[in-house]
Amino acid sequence: MLDRLLEFSSNLGVDTLLLLPVLVALEAVLSADNAIALAAIAQGLSSETQQRRALNLGLVVAFGLRMALILTASWVLHFWQFEVAGALYLLWLVYQHFTGDEDAAHHHHGPRFANLWQAIPVIAFTDLAFSLDSVTTAIALSREVWIIMLGGAIGIITLRFLAGLFIRWLDEYEYLEDAGFITVAFVGLRLLLRVINPEWVPPEWVMVSLIVALFAWGFSKRTSCVLPSLTDEAVRETAAWESDPTAPAPVLNESTDSLEPSERQTSEPELTRWR
Repeated sequence: MLDRLLEFSSNLGVDTLLLLPVLVALEAVLSADNAIALAAIAQGLSSETQQRRALNLGLVVAFGLRMALILTASWVLHFWQFEVAGALYLLWLVYQHFTGDEDAAHHHHGPRFANLWQAIPVIAFTDLAFSLDSVTTAIALSREVWIIMLGGAIGIITLRFLAGLFIRWLDEYEYLEDAGFITVAFVGLRLLLRVINPEWVPPEWVMVSLIVALFAWGFSKRTSCVLPSLTDEAVRETAAWESDPTAPAPVLNESTDSLEPSERQTSEPELTRWR
């Protein structure tokens, strides 16, 4: 494969150039589930600044690993153990997502990281596991290594952009994270099928259709913001305050979603907005 990289100029033609946007478009579509997985991993860090830095540094490492995979693909893909390891890793991520404890603040199911350097290798190797599928697909479409490398580089840039968006969207859409990890499961199963019997691997249009359908479901419902409800005791306290405006006004206790007397006075319009 390295020798073909040095001979790309002699094979450059119209068909080759037309294949490039196809590979880029395919990378963009197939990167959606990858982006959700990386965004969910980055949410294991406490601050948004650390999340962005983890994605930036993790994808720099991932870029190097992806280029190395492309250059050694003819050797790596000869050993089915690599694809099995990648498939099992992706399926483990899915299992961890659907069985892990949920973070109530961010609906996060994945691992929590104490610092930035714990998250970076997880992000890098998660992208490498996805690359086993995307690089195999790219090689099936073209034997031109430089096109595959260029498509992979554009794919990394697209991936960083999408992951940044998904970090925000995961908190805004209720089903989006589940939809993303279901597609991750499909990628893992496809890698296993490729090892067991390549003829069982579904074509690309099936994968793209599944991704589009699942993401349509993922974006179908926004996360609801539930206003705190008043308990019977709070209703009685509110009625008592209305009959005697000089009494201490009840205020919302965020930890119990109830109202309790306060020493400070609250104007009636501020109290009424909770009813």
